[in-house]
Amino acid sequence: MVKFDKPALKLAGICVAGITLNVVFSLVVQALGLPVYFDTFGTVFIAVLGGYVPGIAVGFFTNLISAKFHIEEMYFGFVNILVAILSAYFAHKGYYKKFSKVFMIIPATALATGFFGSVIEEFAISTGTVKFADFVQHFLQKFPVELLDKGLAILTAFFLIKIIPLGIKNEFRLIGKMQAPLSKEMRKAINTNTAFASSLRTKMVFNLMSITLLVAVFICSISYALYTESTKKEHIRIADGMITMVANAINPYRVDEFIERGHQAEGYNEVERELYKIRASNSDIKFIYVYKIMEDGCHVVFDLDTANLPASPPGDILDFDEEFYEDLDDLFAGRPIAPKISNGQFGYLLTIYKPVYNYTGKCVCYAGIDFSMEQLNEYGRTFISKVIALLAGAVVFILALGLSFIENNIILPVNTMAYCAKNFAYDSETARESNIERIKSLEIKTNDEIENLYSAFVKTTSDSMHYFENLKRAKIQVAVMDELAHKDALTGLKNKTAYVEKTAQFDADIEEGKAEFAIIMIDVNFLKKVNDTYGHEYGNIYLINAGELVCSVFGADNVYRVGGDEFVAVLDGEILNRCDELVTNLRGTIEKLRADTKLEAWEKVSAAVGVAYYEAGVDTCAEDVFKRADALMYENKLAMKATRRD
Repeated sequence: MVKFDKPALKLAGICVAGITLNVVFSLVVQALGLPVYFDTFGTVFIAVLGGYVPGIAVGFFTNLISAKFHIEEMYFGFVNILVAILSAYFAHKGYYKKFSKVFMIIPATALATGFFGSVIEEFAISTGTVKFADFVQHFLQKFPVELLDKGLAILTAFFLIKIIPLGIKNEFRLIGKMQAPLSKEMRKAINTNTAFASSLRTKMVFNLMSITLLVAVFICSISYALYTESTKKEHIRIADGMITMVANAINPYRVDEFIERGHQAEGYNEVERELYKIRASNSDIKFIYVYKIMEDGCHVVFDLDTANLPASPPGDILDFDEEFYEDLDDLFAGRPIAPKISNGQFGYLLTIYKPVYNYTGKCVCYAGIDFSMEQLNEYGRTFISKVIALLAGAVVFILALGLSFIENNIILPVNTMAYCAKNFAYDSETARESNIERIKSLEIKTNDEIENLYSAFVKTTSDSMHYFENLKRAKIQVAVMDELAHKDALTGLKNKTAYVEKTAQFDADIEEGKAEFAIIMIDVNFLKKVNDTYGHEYGNIYLINAGELVCSVFGADNVYRVGGDEFVAVLDGEILNRCDELVTNLRGTIEKLRADTKLEAWEKVSAAVGVAYYEAGVDTCAEDVFKRADALMYENKLAMKATRRD
């Protein structure tokens, strides 16, 4: 069971109201004998308020219903639809906001409807040849009535719209919309981003229009073909009845006498007058004749005069027409032949030959009739014009529905979702929440797969933001833990774990043959003495001062605390060129601190230093370099003990 939602029922109700206005006002003015139609007021009113689709629907069905009273009204559906299109367009452009602008659209509407109305009347309603001068005269006679009629309809709709509350107008504007109204910024951005030939809107509109027009052309072609075929059969049926009357008027036993003596033969003139009466009974009969077919040609028995062509005398022998060459064997044998349709020097004709037999069954002559088919073209033109007039309204109505569906149910929802996704801001939590609310505010309700896609889009976006927040917190925690895992708790410098990871990179460089680095081993002196004399608190201060001293020389990024009183500086890259200079500076600073009598014991940092460079072909790993640096540091420590004075 089909379930109708409220928007669909509201749209249907509005269309019914508009159609009722058109039909009722049209019947009223006809009853009063007024020189106007007033059958487009409802169309204008609904189109201005509700847009193209409701207006077109009202215009289309108005004329279908009016056809119950006047059959010709169905052919003017396109004119009523044209009124709806123009009204909706002018309303969109703001012409219905001011009284002065309304007067500008009345002539334009009257010109358009007057022109197409005249075209329909000339081609679909009237018969006969259409002449341009007659068409212009008809249009000029029709235009004042159109101007008055459309002026009354437009002005009445304008004043009625002015008194309608704003809330009702807004409800009309939302008819057919499947989501909440968009902001001007979003609508402008969407229209700008989709204005290219390969857009989904363009493809769908092109396909819809192509299919609709192809179907319309197919219907017109089939209808015309069926009509012409039916008309030809009807003409053949009528012509066959006429030729039977002609054949019955011929006495088969007097044919040879009529050929030989003609008008002198008894009864000849009476038969001829009967043939003239048969021809006069139907205006489409162009020629009637009776021939005796022989090897040397067509022997004239009877031939009737026409206004443009004198008759051939009895006994005259005429040559066979080319279109009968293929039937000569049947004609000589006295057999019936099929009707022929030709378009030659005598016009567009249907020719029927009927054999006249004597009592023994022998064919003594043929009665012939040429039936004019000229009117077939006129009837065909009128018929196809009616079909096109009917289909034009139907095609526009179908296109309007299709385009509205494509725009409101597919293109607009998809583009707004794409816009929201593209412009989603991740700068802050507030911005993210604002973007999610904007997506939710779209309120897409198409009751189909698009709505399912929108629901999934909202859920995925919300879930992604929750995941994003959790991931952000997790990354912060991991970063903190990673920092703690690679940082010495006392000095804040990198620890041994970080040192191992750094030297692992050097090991990889050694295998690739591109290693260049140096390791400086620094072992702090007198830590035990400071701890024993001043306590571990000052011993820790002593270590912190030592670390700051090493960092001031080599840079904090290059310094690691690898043991209780051991520090390592690892140099590579550009700073490697200054390694010896920096080691010299460190030793010089240590000497100055030890010699400064103003400093406390925990401020006089002392340390043994050993430096070793990576040597290709000698060192197989970073540990080899470290061991040499450690050995040199130990030698420096022994040398410092030998020269110590304190």
